[in-house]
Amino acid sequence: MYEDKTLVCKECGAEFVFTAGEQEFYATRGFQNEPQRCKACRDARKNAAKAPREMYKTVCANCGKEAVIPFQPTTDRPVYCSECYASMKQK
Repeated sequence: MYEDKTLVCKECGAEFVFTAGEQEFYATRGFQNEPQRCKACRDARKNAAKAPREMYKTVCANCGKEAVIPFQPTTDRPVYCSECYASMKQK
């Protein structure tokens, strides 16, 4: 029923394939228009709207190494580096 289509990205001008599976997905969702941007340009556009994530430096409560975390650490709970956290999670 659907066949792959080659479209041109309106952002970068590169050709990309609008696959039969993607067309079927669009149809099930009721989308009327074909995509106008390639995957890379869609992702770049989506990420441009996001604010950069603020990272915080702290000291691992287990090994004492520096850890970079995506939340403000508090003094009432221990914070672990990614290696210590992963090893504790496996236990």
